Amino acid sequence: MNIKILTPEFVVFEGEVNSVLLPGKNGDFHIMKDHAAIVASLVGGKVKVYTNEIAENYAKHFTKENEKESVFSFPVKSGVIEFNHNKGIILAE
Repeated sequence: MNIKILTPEFVVFEGEVNSVLLPGKNGDFHIMKDHAAIVASLVGGKVKVYTNEIAENYAKHFTKENEKESVFSFPVKSGVIEFNHNKGIILAE
């Protein structure tokens, strides 16, 4: 599935991922391949991207969470996600 993370200043990430874990208003939620269409607001926390690797031009924005698994995180203050047909756009602050 393809995820794009945008802030007002720059494109944080764009690429193929296995899944993404997001900080929602009612708690964290995980979006995986073939997830139902969703539009949801995000609160302060970490967007965690589960992917094999992050391209070098995006890597500077992420922190590697776990040495065994390929989990990378990006902190957000708030935002919104729209996910449909295995494509997601995260607008984050």
